[in-house]
Order: sequence, then C-alpha cells, then structure tokens
Amino acid sequence: MNYVIAVLPDRIQAEAAYSQLEKEGIPQSQMSILGRGYKTADEYGFIDPQQPARKQARLMSFWLVPFGFIGGVAFNLATNYEVFPEIGLLGNRILGGVLGAIGGAMGSFFVGGFTGAAMGSGDALPYRNRLKEGKYIVAVSGAPNITNKASSILKGFKPESLQGYVDPNVN
Repeated sequence: MNYVIAVLPDRIQAEAAYSQLEKEGIPQSQMSILGRGYKTADEYGFIDPQQPARKQARLMSFWLVPFGFIGGVAFNLATNYEVFPEIGLLGNRILGGVLGAIGGAMGSFFVGGFTGAAMGSGDALPYRNRLKEGKYIVAVSGAPNITNKASSILKGFKPESLQGYVDPNVN
C-alpha cells in the first residue's frame, strides 16, 4: 500500500484539496483529512512516539542490566572496595553487582527511551507536531496509480510538505 501525505496550512485548503481529489475520481474510502474537526493522528494510525521508546528501552535492558551486574562485580573484584565492611567480601561483591545492574537499567531507560522516541516514530512525530500547530493533513492511500494521481493533484495546492510512502508491512 502506498501513501501520499500533504500538509496544508488551513482547513479551507484541506477541504478544497479533498474536494478536488474526489472530483478526479479518488475514492473517499482512500482519503482522509487530519486536523481540528477531522481525524486525529491516533485515529488515522500515526505511531505514538512513546511506543517505540518503550520497546527500545525494554530491548536494551535485556543486555544492559546483566552486563551492568557483571561489570559491578568485576569492578568490586578489581578494587576490593568495601562499601559496608559488615556484610563481608561476598556481600560487597553482590552489592557492587546490584549497583551495576541499576546503572544498566538507568542506561537502558535514558538512552534506549530517548533514542526510541527520537528515531522510532519515523515521520509520525513531525506530522503530529504540525497538527498541534493547527495545520491540516490530507492523506491518500492505495495502489501506486491512485497515489501518483493524488500527488499530482495535491501539488497544485502548494502544500507545505508533500511526501509519499510505501508501507513495508504490506506485501
């Protein structure tokens, strides 16, 4: 499935573009207007940037927490540092491992979470931001012949942004 997404500055232009697409034979079932009074980004299916962030943080924690534990134990073995002499040598090594695991968990949360939020959402985040600014989006989905026709029609409205996509999940 192909997509064409055009960002238009106001509701009047978005409605005019939608009407023109309709006149040119693009089926209504393959067109959408996003913005105030129309579909939201969630209703249309733009990815929430928090979802990939959580997934990335979870994936990173699977290897950062165990390596943090091993690193904490290794650091304690190398330095023979005793945080609490009362708990003995083995207790301090375990404590070093636990502190290292906590550091690994923090790393996965901060690095994985921020990376997932910044990169995991693709172009969905800029489109969400445009909607928050009060802009309108006209989206057309379908076979290449439909999206190519829609793209040439939408160019006549001089959109702020006109982007075509191919859904990699559809064969």
